[in-house]
Amino acid sequence: MRTFVNTLRLVAVVLVVAAIIAQFLRSIASPTFNPFNFFGYFTIQSNVFIAVALAVTLVAAAKRQREGVAASVFRGASTVYIATTGIVYNTLLVHASLDQSFTVQWSNDVLHRVIPVYAVLDWLLFSDRARLLLRHVWLFLIYPAVWLVVVLVRGATDGWVPYPFLDPGQGYGYGVVALYSLGVAVFIGLMGILVVGMSRLRLVRV
Repeated sequence: MRTFVNTLRLVAVVLVVAAIIAQFLRSIASPTFNPFNFFGYFTIQSNVFIAVALAVTLVAAAKRQREGVAASVFRGASTVYIATTGIVYNTLLVHASLDQSFTVQWSNDVLHRVIPVYAVLDWLLFSDRARLLLRHVWLFLIYPAVWLVVVLVRGATDGWVPYPFLDPGQGYGYGVVALYSLGVAVFIGLMGILVVGMSRLRLVRV
């Protein structure tokens, strides 16, 4: 079972890396390509986080060690972020009028659908993570809060906003942007509580 689980995780890491590279190589063909914008998307960052978290788990398994609390907190947070990516994209953005001319469709599906589903199932099913505490949920909120502040500052200074629902210039206004932001924050908090609860389960022992 351990070998099977490690193989799944390795495949997930490779898929993330391949999908990001494929999208990056396609995106640089755009005359308006900016690497800071590319890596500024929550989608890209959350996928990088979960890939790193799974890689850390693979290293621990190779050393025949259990994943420590710090690593489990990081993987738990990464699971929350990638789940947020999946839910937000498939509810708010999948039908949004975004420029798709430089989108790699299989990469888009991997980053927004395949990996979010796999990461949540991996966390739920497999027992090789430490039991987390409710206070860890506060740690989960730090990165999204910093990311949101950076996005809003950039939007106000250079006009770049990664997602339409965070752009007050799209006719939403800052009030609606604040409501969307609050809604996402509440979702992250609730998802964090769920992830902490999942960490107590031992459905499949590995």
